[in-house]
Amino acid sequence: MATVDTASTTVKSDSPVPLDTIPISPAKENTKPNMSEDETKPTNDSTKSEDEVVTVFHDPQNFNVKHPLMNEWTLWFTKPPSGKGDNWNELLKEVVTFDSVEEFWGVYNNITPTSELALKSDYHLFKKGVRPEWEDPQNKHGGKWSYQFKDKRSAPIDELWLHVMLAAIGETLENDNDGEVMGVVVNVRKGFYRIGLWTKTTGKVIPGSGDGDVAGGKGRSAEKSKDVLMGLGKKFKEVLKLKDAEVVEFSGHTESAHSGSTRAKAKFTV
Repeated sequence: MATVDTASTTVKSDSPVPLDTIPISPAKENTKPNMSEDETKPTNDSTKSEDEVVTVFHDPQNFNVKHPLMNEWTLWFTKPPSGKGDNWNELLKEVVTFDSVEEFWGVYNNITPTSELALKSDYHLFKKGVRPEWEDPQNKHGGKWSYQFKDKRSAPIDELWLHVMLAAIGETLENDNDGEVMGVVVNVRKGFYRIGLWTKTTGKVIPGSGDGDVAGGKGRSAEKSKDVLMGLGKKFKEVLKLKDAEVVEFSGHTESAHSGSTRAKAKFTV
């Protein structure tokens, strides 16, 4: 089971992890703009002035400024089934929601590495308000890019998963206003690791999305929708450090649900 370790206790992910167990930031925040070069230099002076801007890059323990993310993100964990008829809702646990660089590192540095998770475990990192389920209203018309690392011993899964998460929360997987990225997932299985990137659409118009040039909107042409998804796939492949000959596949959630025990036919590949 995923855990968050502190100096005095271990908090299981049966419930959201209390943020006061993770080093995030002192209560007082300073948003002083236009820092000079001298202000941004690291300092070991323990007598910092009260108004001095100190970031996590200067002092990991005593910073007073956080770097906000463009979106809030929620980390979820799927624990392995017990074999006693567990359902998905019982296995899927919400861990914590964060909205800054400092909070991300506080969470990441205190959870179990992917390489040490039990078989049939998953981590899911999704935008706040989106559950990592096909049935979620924001996912049900979408799909995912995914790749399986079949040689588990040679796959640097912890590094790869970290880079995928950073690309997601750093909003570098897509262009401004593309609006496709919902979240990223890593699966730990007996014969492979799999990392996936979930999207809002499969390139088609979504009822109720309006007439604008947005993901699922009528104002976005089928050609542009495909270009956006293909661009996502190419960037995703780069982040995974895959060779040209290795193929990343995109399939719709609906097709995956209907495929049963077999793999859904890929809609796109890069």
